Amino acid sequence: MSPAVEAQAQEAMEAEQKQKQQQNQLQHQPCYMEKGVMLEPFVHQVGGHSCVLRFGEQTICKPLIPREHQFYKSLPAAMRKFTPQYRGVVSVSFEEDEEENLCLIAYPLCSDQPADVENKDSSADKDKSGHGVQDYMELERSKQAEVLRYRLEHSHSNAVPQLKHNPWSLKCHQQQLQRMKENAKHRNQYKFILLENLTWRHTVPCVLDLKMGTRQHGDDASEEKKAIHTRKCQQSTSASIGVRLGGMQVYHSDSGQLIFMNKYHGRKLNLPGFKEALFQFFHSGRRLRRELLSPVLSRLREMQAALESCESYRFYSSSLLIIYDGAQHRKHTRRRADGGLSEDEDEEVEAEPKMDEGEDEEEEGEGAAAFGFPNNPAPSSDRSGSSGVSPTCSDLHSPVVDVRMIDFAHTTCKHYCEDSVVHEGKDSGYIFGLQNLISIISELEDHCTD
Repeated sequence: MSPAVEAQAQEAMEAEQKQKQQQNQLQHQPCYMEKGVMLEPFVHQVGGHSCVLRFGEQTICKPLIPREHQFYKSLPAAMRKFTPQYRGVVSVSFEEDEEENLCLIAYPLCSDQPADVENKDSSADKDKSGHGVQDYMELERSKQAEVLRYRLEHSHSNAVPQLKHNPWSLKCHQQQLQRMKENAKHRNQYKFILLENLTWRHTVPCVLDLKMGTRQHGDDASEEKKAIHTRKCQQSTSASIGVRLGGMQVYHSDSGQLIFMNKYHGRKLNLPGFKEALFQFFHSGRRLRRELLSPVLSRLREMQAALESCESYRFYSSSLLIIYDGAQHRKHTRRRADGGLSEDEDEEVEAEPKMDEGEDEEEEGEGAAAFGFPNNPAPSSDRSGSSGVSPTCSDLHSPVVDVRMIDFAHTTCKHYCEDSVVHEGKDSGYIFGLQNLISIISELEDHCTD
């Protein structure tokens, strides 16, 4: 790890330690232990099987996998805007606090500890019994609902609903603790990479995890694993359109519920079901968030252009995240110019409407009832693009939506000298998925504006 990256990681550690100390003074809770940072479950993880933990408000961490670590340290400049920011490496220990509760504590990486040491027992490949964590999740599938609804609680001091748990993230966190507990006698130091928390700006993050590409196994996969992943692709939308649902959480403000869908549900979806899931993700429970579609499409097209310039890269088993804020927003006042003269005038900018319970609102088409594509959508009431509004004001109220690539444990390219397989050209399977995703969201946008 370069001195600059080491310094960045150290700065992140010091910032989070300071934040923890301030929280402890206010809450009188033993969250800060010596020079370490207590890691918490990252409640917005909706897919994958590698445990993602909350390092601080703006930073998350996950077990270090050398191939993924190498990608983040050497990714092309054209791709940096499409991936989470890499913030270094920390050493994580399995410990007990003063109340004998099991916890994970992150410490700065010592200079004599190599950053690329592989966490063989915590990198989401094997557990103590020799079965893959993915196989374990398969065994648990029948015991876990694939679509769940949780009503969010409102605190007295905050009108915004608070998400306290996510069934998928807690399951991954519990499995991580169990694996580390079983190996604690032999090892108690693990390497985790620090990454940007893409949800930190959002009050109630709506997160869509899409598994991209027509192939999911890496070049180093065993014949058995190749067969398993190939079958999953063939039995899902991965083979037909190059993308499938890997997990989702979306907030419906009409019911005050968060809706979760896990990867097992995603594998069962056919093309119409996948389209309907996308519609549901962009729906607030009251209306389709049409203002999100154009920014997402713009980002996807930009990403496609960047990937088409990445020679020899293959992003096997990588995911795409789409994130936006599902919280209700207050309506704003904006400046309007008439006849060339500027004057202040109150005018409502369409935002997620804040309604009292029981208040009625006209629903748009059939979407709010069935979450299918509306046949006769209501005319758009979005006036954010109306004449007389300056571009500066319009941009201030544009929706915040993020689209990023994540999970690079099986990524390869010609620059990885240790790889025996070298691919030529662009990742056509991933790009095929992007093209179909763009087509489906464009179709949804056309239904809204027709």
